[in-house]
Amino acid sequence: MLHAIPNAAEKRTELRARLSGNEILCMPGAFNPLSAKLIEEKGFGGVYVSGAVLSADLGLPDIGLTSITEVAQRGGQIARMTALPTLIDADTGFGEPMNVARTVQLLEDAGLVGMHIEDQVNPKRCGHLDGKDVVDEMTAVRRIKAAVHARRDPNFLITARTDMRGVADLPSAIARAQALVDAGADALFPEAMRTLDEFAAVRAAVDVPILANMTEFGKSELFSVQQLDDVGVNIVIFPVSLLRLAMGAAERGLDTLLAEGSLKSRTTDMQTRKRLYKLVDYQSYSMFDDQVYTFDLGSNLD
Repeated sequence: MLHAIPNAAEKRTELRARLSGNEILCMPGAFNPLSAKLIEEKGFGGVYVSGAVLSADLGLPDIGLTSITEVAQRGGQIARMTALPTLIDADTGFGEPMNVARTVQLLEDAGLVGMHIEDQVNPKRCGHLDGKDVVDEMTAVRRIKAAVHARRDPNFLITARTDMRGVADLPSAIARAQALVDAGADALFPEAMRTLDEFAAVRAAVDVPILANMTEFGKSELFSVQQLDDVGVNIVIFPVSLLRLAMGAAERGLDTLLAEGSLKSRTTDMQTRKRLYKLVDYQSYSMFDDQVYTFDLGSNLD
């Protein structure tokens, strides 16, 4: 009720322990707090908060227009509602090294278990778009060092994302990955890998957990969780999948409303009121103080 029971420090400790084991963590992207609750209920290993989703939620393209204040606020709202560890996209850190340091501390305060920060130039763009560019190695390393230095909880996960593969060959991407790990990154996010062999090559080159991004309509083939597990990936994210599913359903529903003047034919596609009430845990709120919350669930579960 109101928020999940485990606190942020407990979630971070849990994430570290799970990453030290042999399991692969599957983290679908939540587009709001309610979807994070659904991800938890279905039994996934964690929740991911995508910068592309946060931008789209504001009606903006994913080109670095959101602020750290917006990201921290929304990330905190999502993290608060689930007992699962919630990892967030911090773009390029929202500025230079001092901005990166502030970003880390704001995201710690918001209750996230960790963040990833990329080596793109400012303003950044979606990792699966053409025309992006990366900063020089010294600048990328300084961002990671600033993030590691700024965190107050040593279990807050600093993941380095490199977009080098999108602008150069695999050996260049591996060299950049090794430099970021040497700078202190706890985990590595090699963006836009083409094949399983490329993931395997990165796995062989670094000794920290690896994150794979399985975003639809991108440059990477949509490998299964098992395939990624087989080549040593530790975390797999599905950043925009739930938003795409939800918006696709919403668009089809609006088309039906225009065509038929009613959504009667679509009710079987909808989450029922009973299901929604269960997901938001109406019952706990009803029992909290029956002198204040006097609604009758029995007559409202159609």
